[in-house]
Amino acid sequence: MKVLVIGSGGREHALAWKAAQDESVEHVFVAPGNAGTSMEDKVSNIPLDINKFESIKNFCKNKNIELVIIGPEKPLVDGLSDYLEENGIKSFGPSKYASQLEGSKTFSKNFFIKHGIPTAQYASFSNFYDAVSHLKKIEYPTVVKADGLASGKGVIICENRSDAEKALKSMFKEKAFGRAGRRVVIEDFLEGEEASFIAVVSKDKVLPLVTSQDHKPVGEGDVGLNTGGMGAYSPAPIVSEELNKKIMDEVMYPTINGLIKEGHPYLGFLYAGLMIKDNEIKVLEFNCRFGDPETQPIMIRLKSSLVELCLSAINDNLDAHNIDWSNKHSCGVVIASDGYPEAYESNKEVLFDSNDDPEAKLFHAGTKLQDDKVVTSGGRVFCATALGTDLKEAQEKAYNLVKKVDFDGAFYRKDIGFKGIK
Repeated sequence: MKVLVIGSGGREHALAWKAAQDESVEHVFVAPGNAGTSMEDKVSNIPLDINKFESIKNFCKNKNIELVIIGPEKPLVDGLSDYLEENGIKSFGPSKYASQLEGSKTFSKNFFIKHGIPTAQYASFSNFYDAVSHLKKIEYPTVVKADGLASGKGVIICENRSDAEKALKSMFKEKAFGRAGRRVVIEDFLEGEEASFIAVVSKDKVLPLVTSQDHKPVGEGDVGLNTGGMGAYSPAPIVSEELNKKIMDEVMYPTINGLIKEGHPYLGFLYAGLMIKDNEIKVLEFNCRFGDPETQPIMIRLKSSLVELCLSAINDNLDAHNIDWSNKHSCGVVIASDGYPEAYESNKEVLFDSNDDPEAKLFHAGTKLQDDKVVTSGGRVFCATALGTDLKEAQEKAYNLVKKVDFDGAFYRKDIGFKGIK
């Protein structure tokens, strides 16, 4: 069979790499892909505009694509999954309606309250002056969030009222997050430890993947601006068996059952970003797709078929599907461009030393081929990912791989995984 993966980041490189390992898969196409996907066996990049749905449909029809895996959030929020289904093409990803769980913070917070899902207290505003007036009534620190898609960067923790006013001004007046900031959510600041809970969902069935934990802030010690993620590891020790059941009972099942009640059953990866404190959980956000960089350390641990997993969900056989995982730990460290998550320069040539560790894999994210050379093309450029018998060994192998990559302005956090080791 032939598979199409939509997207160009590290998540899509990992998904394409894993899908190509399936013996039943003849070829994997990636639209538009990156330098890394272009160098994988059985994988080719296709220069499709992922915002032009008809072009994607025509390609799938011409190449007899039997499965489309949609990586990034924007085409899901824009309705690509619905469009492909209407045209008889099997795709793995939620509907436009269900994708509002990520596409609109206001929608998701209202959904949480309606269906009894634990979350922080909040208020939503589409007017700058109403939002500023609200700041007089709340305690600090507080959190100001752009309502729409902001690539993981539209969340600002504000220590005082002055910080919160600046955040609101940046969103409403200065358009720092474009259309995503036309509406904002102001919510209570939650303390605790973050964890990522990712599952495959098919209507009323939920199959959890192995646990993981990412590192959102740009600086070591979890300081600085929020990013799309600076690294991740799996499993996450904080998610015990008891807590796993609690998450399923209090978060995942109420969510999928709520969507069924509203007439929009979920299909695809569902990612809950959680805050955990004293064994209590609150939902920070939902993502309607696989997390990045969690995908990379999770995929490197997956021993069974990704393609069969997706098809079992599409064909409503998820309850009969078994996933085989490596019992090893994994760690992924993001290598980013200087200036990220704000302004950064691209087109920096990348130099590589050879990697002879079969349990380490360099996933490309913001790269492209230019005159037969790999150059940078994004803020997050690579995710150096490795397996180990424990998290400490996986971390050491990942950082050894980081040292084999060099480009002007490269930086990375040096503490990815330490929370899990502690």
